[in-house]
This record gives sequence, C-alpha cells and structure tokens, in this order.
Amino acid sequence: MPQPLAQIEGLDVAFAGHDGVLMPAVRGVSLTVRPGERLGIVGESGSGKSLTGRALLGLLPPEAKWSAKSLRFEGHDLLAMRPKERRRLCGTRMSMILQDPKYSLNPVMTVAQQMRETFLRQGVKEGRRAVRERIVAALEAVHIRDAARVADAYPHELSGGMGQRVMIAMMVSAGPRLLIADEPTSALDVLVSMQVLAVLDEMIERHGTGLVFISHDLPLVMSFCDRVAVMYGGRVVETCAARDLAHATHPYTRGLLAANPPLANPPDELPTLRRDPAWLTESYER
Repeated sequence: MPQPLAQIEGLDVAFAGHDGVLMPAVRGVSLTVRPGERLGIVGESGSGKSLTGRALLGLLPPEAKWSAKSLRFEGHDLLAMRPKERRRLCGTRMSMILQDPKYSLNPVMTVAQQMRETFLRQGVKEGRRAVRERIVAALEAVHIRDAARVADAYPHELSGGMGQRVMIAMMVSAGPRLLIADEPTSALDVLVSMQVLAVLDEMIERHGTGLVFISHDLPLVMSFCDRVAVMYGGRVVETCAARDLAHATHPYTRGLLAANPPLANPPDELPTLRRDPAWLTESYER
C-alpha cells in the first residue's frame, strides 16, 4: 500500500463568538489521502468540511483558533514549515478549487491576467505568447467554448458555471499532487459536471494526484470517489468505501441518504433527522 500523500491528525478549529467564548467548528479530525485516491467528504453545511480542506493549505481565516497533532504532505511536516516555504506549495504541489468564483476571482483582472500569475508561480518562464497558448489550452481542457474570448473577459462577464470552470482550469493546470475540490460542480449543469469530472479523473490518472472531493451530492460521491468520510458537528462520524456508503451504519449517514429520495417511487414525505448528542462523541469506521 502506498505511503500517505497527505495526513491530518487531531485537527481542531474554533472561532470566538460575540461573548469571546470559543465555538468549535472542527473537532479532532484525522484523515489520510493516498496518491491517486479520491477521498470524498460529505455532511451538511457547517459540518467543517471546507475548514478541514483549508487547514492543509494554510488558508484558514486569521480569526480562526486552530491546532493539530500533525499536518503532513509528501512526508513534510507542515506545522514545522516556515510560512514562505508553505506558500510555495500552494498552487503548485497543492491546490484548492474554491466553491464560489464570485469571491475567488479578482474582479479587476481578466481571466488571462489571473491565470498568468498561476503559471508564473509554477515557475513557467516562457514568453507571453507561449503562456497565452497555455492559458487558452487550460480553458479548453475544461470544455470552455471560445476560450480565447473568455481569457480576455473579466469575472463579472462570466456566468457562475463559466467562472467555476475557470477556477478549475487555474488549479488543474499545475498538475498538483494534492487537489482539494470544494463543491467543484455545484454551479454546473449535469452535462458540464460530467465533463469536469472527466478532467479531474484524467489528472488523477496522469499525475497520481490525490483528490479531496467535498460535496453534498451523495450519489455523485458514491460513483466518483474511492472512500468517503462523513462529517457532523465538526467531527468525522463515519468512514467507509464509497461503494459501501449506501449500507452505512451511522444514523446520521442513514439520515442523509434518506433525505436524497430516488426519482422512481419517491416517498410521500421526507424523513426528518432526529439528532442525538451521542453523535458528537461516537464514530464508525469500516
């Protein structure tokens, strides 16, 4: 079995409330990603999925109070690494597709200007024409029509789905060893979503990239990922092979599955989760 590509052990993240009391957002999370593995993280909004991914890249908000027993990437101790060294990894060896392009893309720079910065951070020293060709090719790889025109557009001139594909093109173009995809298909229709997943799949096969796929779409995670971690209240309450998610045993996971009814013969009434305080302390792993 290959050695872990990335490893999180005992991650805690908290934020101070209005009264100054720390409110935990991530509680003792431990996860491992291996080369070429697709790890899905699912759970309701606010369960700590995105914060867990951001912690690996050092992208937690300044106001976050966090600690971890261990954060490792390719054998390197990220906790002991100087900030400058860690920044060199971001956008090259590690990348993250953020969820909302409206807040992730610079509104006063064209797509080409922003993507040129990405290539420069990767150490590309080619001329402007060659870099331009790389930019257009990266946009075409995520099935953007008239990529040359889109390259010269500003973010506000793009639809939500188009902006999301630009974000994916920027992150995938580096061929990172670890890619954290935070709801990468949430703004895309079904056909384009399948095309984008094919791009991610190709990158994983070509570079042996480890993928952390954060999503609310349980059927998609079951079909696309290798392993799934289910988060509730900032904790990982259950982990299992993606193909076994339909047979999950934790009552929270069963509740999530029940809230996603089949198109054929759907129930007359959706079930409601009856939350149990024990979910904040119990975990299931198979």
